[in-house]
Amino acid sequence: MRKKKQMTTYNYAEVNGYKMFYREAGDRSAPTMVLLHGFPSSSHMYRDLIPKLADQLHVIAPDYIGFGYSDAPKAGDFSYTFDNLAAHVEALLLGVIGLKKFSIYVQDYGAPVGYRIAARHPEAIEAIVVQNGNAYVEGIGSGFDAMKPFWAKRNAETEKPVRALLTLETTTFQYTHGAKNRKQISPDNWTFDQIFLDRPGNAAVQLDLLYDYQSNLGHYDRWHEYFRKNQPPMLILWGKNDPFFTVEGAQAYQRDLSKAELILLDTGHFALEEEGDFIAQRIKDFLE
Repeated sequence: MRKKKQMTTYNYAEVNGYKMFYREAGDRSAPTMVLLHGFPSSSHMYRDLIPKLADQLHVIAPDYIGFGYSDAPKAGDFSYTFDNLAAHVEALLLGVIGLKKFSIYVQDYGAPVGYRIAARHPEAIEAIVVQNGNAYVEGIGSGFDAMKPFWAKRNAETEKPVRALLTLETTTFQYTHGAKNRKQISPDNWTFDQIFLDRPGNAAVQLDLLYDYQSNLGHYDRWHEYFRKNQPPMLILWGKNDPFFTVEGAQAYQRDLSKAELILLDTGHFALEEEGDFIAQRIKDFLE
């Protein structure tokens, strides 16, 4: 068991002509855990989890293109799709960093990014930790209602309610809704995320991704096949009060992965904010 503490480093790498940022900590000879963030956050959401894991694991947490400290080209200059986000993360992990084997922690957007990589490289994936990251139709909650007309026909009118997802009010809601004790949720979360959301031109970037989110549903059958065929060890840690991804979506994983362990937590979408200590210990126990 590794107990040596190592400081987090903050790194940049060039991937397909773009600068990608990633946090790294822990002994590189230890098993690697890749933390894949959700919307509207970045690797910043893992700032407290990283040191809790790094005494036993080698941890990497990237920012996707268009998020956090990574490059954010204009929507017209970069194809903001989940296929493309995943391709750049894959190139960073398997190419630039040179990982051969690793586990993934997926939350929200991290699920469609991570599952694309896992389905293409099943031999590389040692285990999966899912925290409110969806892969089943029944997992789509009421928080997506505003997006369904937008998916059906994208125009200025259907964009209006979707743009509300980019406001400070909604960013705050994502962190606080369903929390047991709002006083435990640091306002640093929505303050930091909103700075990046409010960058000039970023609304167009995020609207492109929110529109492309529907493409993930078309991948579900392939991901289910990957689960059934490869049976990756899976730990599901799910904030049961999440308005975006339902408990039924968490339970659905066990149809394809009968040995998957499911733990429902009395918190919301960003479960790490209230359950970070518990989640960190469960991850280490699970990987051992």
